[in-house]
Amino acid sequence: MSCHEDCTDDHGMQGQSKLESFLFSCELSSKVPFFTFQADEEEDLEHFLELRTICLGEGAKEESNMVEVTAMNHLGKTVSVPIANLHISCLPMVSLGEFELKAPVTIRLRAGTGPVNVSGLHLIASAADDSDLSEEESEDDEEEEITPIKPAKKKQQKQ
Repeated sequence: MSCHEDCTDDHGMQGQSKLESFLFSCELSSKVPFFTFQADEEEDLEHFLELRTICLGEGAKEESNMVEVTAMNHLGKTVSVPIANLHISCLPMVSLGEFELKAPVTIRLRAGTGPVNVSGLHLIASAADDSDLSEEESEDDEEEEITPIKPAKKKQQKQ
């Protein structure tokens, strides 16, 4: 299942870009302790992973489940950062807001046996074609046309 959203936004690309978003989720457990989010190697596309929630799944034990992400920092070095430490009795879910990372990203269950469900959005930014922009502008122009309002005629009162 995917969620499709087009808008013009600038995600580090020069000029206008077109942004599409799709639902993302993965489950981490002792059997599958990590997931790597990869992007296609197309020149004009940038892929981002926007993490929203991390929660314990059905059957989670009374233990700490630590989740970490590994991605590149602004210097191009790979760094690993813990983003959640979940426990069934006191913190079964964490909302991350809009925690956005550029692909590739690895999500790992660092401690615990899970299951841990990670959800968010897969964002794809592409350079918008001039034809795309002109279509959007013409649609906006059509919506903005306002019919002029004529002033009401005053009725003269008889004295």
